[in-house]
Amino acid sequence: MTNTADRVTRVAADLMDSAATEGARQSRSAKQQLDHWARVGRAVSSQQTAARRRVEAALAGDLELRELSVEEGAVFNAEVAAAIQESLAGSNYGKLLAERGVTTVALDDNGDIVEHRPDGSSVTLTAKRRPARRRKASATPTR
Repeated sequence: MTNTADRVTRVAADLMDSAATEGARQSRSAKQQLDHWARVGRAVSSQQTAARRRVEAALAGDLELRELSVEEGAVFNAEVAAAIQESLAGSNYGKLLAERGVTTVALDDNGDIVEHRPDGSSVTLTAKRRPARRRKASATPTR
């Protein structure tokens, strides 16, 4: 393998954390672990074996999931999980819901609930404090 210069790239924080954890087990740095996973993934993705074609057929909806072997099912699940993570990373659900006229709520950095309205305005919601409850008088007899 030739020695090539590295390029700077962003990596999802959860992948970096997983790479650091697994890399420590394998005596690799987080970067080395990511490189390893990328090479393994590239090799697996480039294989056009019958099993790979079956997984791709299942992903396309052309093959029933129950027809996959356990190993093929694991690859199928990994492909779906990766696609979901990629979709979530690039999606702005607040904007999408606002376009559909939906009001959303979220916690701000202070832990306060903020209502985000479709018109782009937002308001911090405050909890109405209930008055302190009075304790019932004790039922002990007095003399």
